[in-house]
Amino acid sequence: MEKAINRQRVLLDHLRPSPSSHNFESALSASACLAGDSAAYQRTSAFGDDVVIVAAYRTPLCKSKRGGFKDTHADDLLAPVLKALIEKTNVDPREVGDIVVGSVLAPGSQRASECRMAAFYAGFPETVPIRTGSMKLELELGLESMTINPMAWDGDVNPKVKDFQKAQDCLLPMGVTSENVAHRFGVTRQEQDQAAVDSHRKAAAATVSGRFKDEIIPVPTKIVDPKTELGKLKPVFKKDGTTTAGNSSQVSDGAGAVLLMKRSVAMHKGLPILGVFRTFAAVGVDPAIMGIGPAVAIPAAVKAAGIELEDIDLFEINEAFASQFVYCLKKLELDSYRINVNGGAMAIGHPLGATGARCVATLLHEMKRRGRDCRFGVVSMCIGTGMGAAAVFERGDGCDELCNGRKVESNNLLSKDSR
Repeated sequence: MEKAINRQRVLLDHLRPSPSSHNFESALSASACLAGDSAAYQRTSAFGDDVVIVAAYRTPLCKSKRGGFKDTHADDLLAPVLKALIEKTNVDPREVGDIVVGSVLAPGSQRASECRMAAFYAGFPETVPIRTGSMKLELELGLESMTINPMAWDGDVNPKVKDFQKAQDCLLPMGVTSENVAHRFGVTRQEQDQAAVDSHRKAAAATVSGRFKDEIIPVPTKIVDPKTELGKLKPVFKKDGTTTAGNSSQVSDGAGAVLLMKRSVAMHKGLPILGVFRTFAAVGVDPAIMGIGPAVAIPAAVKAAGIELEDIDLFEINEAFASQFVYCLKKLELDSYRINVNGGAMAIGHPLGATGARCVATLLHEMKRRGRDCRFGVVSMCIGTGMGAAAVFERGDGCDELCNGRKVESNNLLSKDSR
């Protein structure tokens, strides 16, 4: 922790081959995209140019096709979280410099129009643009209606793809990439089902205890909650495979929103700081095993922040499939009591374009609850076609703690005795 790391000198050691890598590094591309501020632990609230998060909310996440949002328009999902950000922070919507919305499945022109419409529903004036440039105050949102826009290829595939194996692998169904990870890295069906059970158990406990209440904007709806037994579910993507509906993420509808601004602006407005953005990393991996992305992106983002994996108190790692989730935990040798403590996508849901905002909201609200026991957190996910992304956040008031050059010891709410 005490050595400063210059951004230009960051070395991605995890990209170097090693005899014990089990061919892991051969799956990587030779590049990684880093952004943010290195040596994050050296910064205090005196740094007015820090990018901070002052609010983060999401809708409930519902099963696509048969859940509570199956008849809800995408813009009606987005508008409530947009409106909540303004109402709960008392920020003048005319001051917002940009609204950026992430979405994966919808046709571009359709989703662009829906996002603009949602901004008007939420009370934003016509002067606030969607997806533009500089930031004074900025809204980062995610939106996906997998009921309206299912995961299906629309149109012809370029015949040239047959000459490029990696390009062919970009078209693999996500479940097939899960089977590839399980086969290549030896993740068993039992391990996957156990990860799914743990995710549901933690999400159920978090729901009953009210740990999601600060991040969810209620939307009146009917919620379908079918019950089944994981062990009896049949593999979906491969006859003798291990990936089932029970140990995969839920196909979902939902939206999330995060309000960012410079620290100096937040302090001027008297807004409490929920979290501080520190670093971001995007990496490329073999598209046939795209789920390993977090195992590569997390070390890159953490190292760029000038800290170590051991310094991260909480992780929100998207559970696209149990196979890739279990592999990433094993590869990074992470303690289970620090990972997805309130459940993950296998239990909560995975509305593709909204997953990042959902994970940020869940992470930052949990970090706030834990206070001084939690200083640094990470959000990470795999990305279809073979990529991974990760970001490091610091608790809003964590950077002012006097640590004598060392991080505050993490006495997590889930103690070692209760793992």
